[in-house]
Order: sequence, then C-alpha cells, then structure tokens
Amino acid sequence: MSEFYTITELTKEFGISTRTIRFYEDEGLINPIRRGRTRLFRPVDRGLLKLILRGKRLGFSIAEIREIIEMYKTPPGEAGQMRLLIKKVNERREELYQKRLDIEETLAELDNAEEACLARMAELGVSQ
Repeated sequence: MSEFYTITELTKEFGISTRTIRFYEDEGLINPIRRGRTRLFRPVDRGLLKLILRGKRLGFSIAEIREIIEMYKTPPGEAGQMRLLIKKVNERREELYQKRLDIEETLAELDNAEEACLARMAELGVSQ
C-alpha cells in the first residue's frame, strides 16, 4: 500500500474524473494533503472514496453519505455507523421495490394501450 496516492492514480483506479474527486473534496468528504497545487491522498482518503462511490452506486445522496461517514468519527462510532447504514439500506431497498412496482404497473398500462390500439386498428381495417 502506498503512503500517498495522486489524483491521477485514483481516477484510473476508480474510473472517475478528477472533477468528481474535486467535488467530493469540496463537499468535505475527503481531505487530501496539499503540497502546492498538488493533492496527495492518504490511504484513508482512498478508503473514503471507495465508500463514497459505493454509496452513490446504491443511490444514496451526498448528504446521506456524509451522515454515514460522520457517524464513524463520533460516538457511537462504527457500531452506530453500521446501524445507520442498515437503516439507510433498508430505506433504499423499499424505494427500489416501490419503483419496480410502479414500473411494472406502467408497463402493464402500456401493454393495454397498445392492445387497445391494435384492436381498434383491426376494427378499422388498418394495418400497422
């Protein structure tokens, strides 16, 4: 494990842009060391970046990710962080289940509309 990572190394490793990393820095989620204009990222910054990107893939907002990260730094610490994460995961799962139901309902409505159109076109003697 390196002592420091450059922004270029992290962008290549995680497949993200430098702008994305700077955004997370601006949001206070990661805090690289500055040497002039150069950013040097510690292993802890790399780990946070990995957690941030996982949170984004799971659909969490920046505010939710910040809340989860901050929970680790203050009491109740990691145990509280894990409880909060479980709560957020369950909430996200419920949102996705609801979206899936909404999508299935919309697809059924589209199928019905298409069938009605095809039936009416057949009555009119019009081909597709």
